Amino acid sequence: MNEQNTNKDKQEKIFSIAVKAVKASRKLREVGTDEKRKALNTIADLLDKKADDIKFRNEIDVEAARQDGLGKALVDRLILDEKRIKSMTDGIREVASLEDPVGKVLEKKTLPSGLEIIKKSVPLGVVAMIYESRPNVTADSAALCLMSSNAVILRGGSEALNSNLAIGHYIREALQATAIPSDAVQVFDDTDRELVEYLVTMKGLIDVVIPRGSEKMINHISIKSSVPVVGHGKGLCHIYIDESADKDMAVNIVHNAKVQRPGVCNAVETLLIHSSCAGEILPAVCEKLSASGVELRGDEKAVKIYSMNEASQEDWSTEYLDLILSIKVVDSVQEAIEHIERYGSRHSDAIITSGDVSRDKFFAAVDSACVYHNASTRFTDGGQMGLGAEIGISNQKLHARGPMGLKELTTYKYLLSGSGLVRP
Repeated sequence: MNEQNTNKDKQEKIFSIAVKAVKASRKLREVGTDEKRKALNTIADLLDKKADDIKFRNEIDVEAARQDGLGKALVDRLILDEKRIKSMTDGIREVASLEDPVGKVLEKKTLPSGLEIIKKSVPLGVVAMIYESRPNVTADSAALCLMSSNAVILRGGSEALNSNLAIGHYIREALQATAIPSDAVQVFDDTDRELVEYLVTMKGLIDVVIPRGSEKMINHISIKSSVPVVGHGKGLCHIYIDESADKDMAVNIVHNAKVQRPGVCNAVETLLIHSSCAGEILPAVCEKLSASGVELRGDEKAVKIYSMNEASQEDWSTEYLDLILSIKVVDSVQEAIEHIERYGSRHSDAIITSGDVSRDKFFAAVDSACVYHNASTRFTDGGQMGLGAEIGISNQKLHARGPMGLKELTTYKYLLSGSGLVRP
């Protein structure tokens, strides 16, 4: 009986959070661009001022993660050092400087009847953001939602609880001195997973759910939710080195895409290379990767060219998020495309080639949110693509695809005007 009462109390608390978010979202509709910019800059200033406390809270999470045996790459995602906090606050200020996506006239026309129709961008309303690991997502998501006039409920992972609560606390404190109500940003302080399942059934209060984390978590939320879901999904990214690829370019791009930050969704997980250039290029690629501590797993042809572990069937569908790379030798760009079609996650895939025919074929056939030519997959990032911070990277095709910035956090409505018109 006590357990039932406890769960009921928690559900009532979540319901209260959602109601507060709805009320805040209604007030946000009327907040002007200048007021939103001022609020975001106020948040950034306070987070800078409280950086030492945020680092202290973060160190508690990081030490606990190490004690729990989390992998090096996963621990790295948790860390908020001085540089990352500055990057976080700089990102908030960048969002504040971006064009306001709300209130834009997308289409306008007048029908023969005299009915004027305007299609205008409007906020989504209340966003439930469910994410894992990276605590900077708390600040990024809050900034993007506020600038797009959305209220947000943030539920991070238990491994980053202290960091998320600290960031959320100071965001809400900063909002007290602005035109935006503090309840426009609320952070879950309870890591009970059952409560998330309750949150995502609040149709009528929550307008969209954005899960960001493991494929397992996103699939679970998608199944349980009665609210529309836009998932930041699995990042099983590929790079294909074509027969006409420049050797030095290939070495540098693959190394950057795997090593620069292996624990993120836009890091490359599988390398495909054309058989006609594998003998020359693959050893150079592998030597540089091995020198950086990357474990290589290759198919039969790759193992004959360079000494490495033999890849299993499971490797081709694994998002490592670590210093591990699977390698397959293929005989054509078509074979590479077919491999990506079978095992890819429709996130980010790249071709390295000097040939226009191969490039154009790859661009046309690879059905991913971001398709690259002679560039690292690490550029699939809101900041790198000029969108400011991102709330997630969608593998879906509706309602958003790729990095979700400000525009992707809006929808639209039709405004129709007449002069006493009635339908005949």
